[in-house]
Amino acid sequence: MDIRTLSYFVVVAEELNITKAAEKLKMSQPPLSSQMKSLEEELNTVLFIRGKRHLQLTESGQLLYRRAKEILNLTEKASSEIISMSKGMTGTISIGLVEGMAPDLAAEWFAGFMNLHPEVRFRILDGNSDDLFEKLRSGIISLAVITAPCDNSLLNSFSIGTEKMVAFMMKDHPLALKDGDTISISDLVNERLIVPSRKALINTIYKWFKAEKAEPNIVCEMDSYLDAAALAGRGVGISLYPRTAYIPNDSIIAKEIEGSDRTMEYLFSWRKGHPLPTVEEAFIDYVKEHNISNS
Repeated sequence: MDIRTLSYFVVVAEELNITKAAEKLKMSQPPLSSQMKSLEEELNTVLFIRGKRHLQLTESGQLLYRRAKEILNLTEKASSEIISMSKGMTGTISIGLVEGMAPDLAAEWFAGFMNLHPEVRFRILDGNSDDLFEKLRSGIISLAVITAPCDNSLLNSFSIGTEKMVAFMMKDHPLALKDGDTISISDLVNERLIVPSRKALINTIYKWFKAEKAEPNIVCEMDSYLDAAALAGRGVGISLYPRTAYIPNDSIIAKEIEGSDRTMEYLFSWRKGHPLPTVEEAFIDYVKEHNISNS
């Protein structure tokens, strides 16, 4: 059971079709089938239930798939570490960022880390926290800045900061004309609201209104803070988003939402149980060291 055989097995287990797996591996089908048969004989077990068109992993096959992925990841990590030791820190870090304060924080991290390691590059993907979690889970990205809460059974995470939630509204809206720079949840009862699409945050907003014995009148959910501000400026509703989402313009103002719990917490996260390349582990350590929430 060598590394090459395990890599072949992983492709077959993911494709669940010998023909497609052979095409992906750029080899002919008979040798691949023979490799899988030999692997089953070596382990004295059945790894696949063979149907007419598709394969199905047995319980033993599922276990071997998980272990094979771990072994291959460790092999890749060891290779990366050796290369990094001989050539200095290199590689591309894939990271997802939610809107709000995450891009500003990340820009400082990127600049500082690249000053230390000029050969490192970054690949950045945007999305809401739920989208980025799925990208983490599927391995499209290795790291992400998301908003709380997160599933601690699946993710490692630490807080990198919080910011107040604000309400964006047209400058001539009655609430905008009230004295002061803050607004209460009771002021927002019966107002049309535009909110982030993440379900966990929507549930939090419902809790805010429940304390006022009311329900929020949510007319639109969206990921883009820029679009949410634009809708507020056209009078579609009042947008509830983090302060850094506010982009000053002539049509809207932002008022802070009163209450100590009217905040958004940002988390730096990565998957549990999945070894990371040395460069990404080094970047995590760098972010921890330069974390503003610890300063």
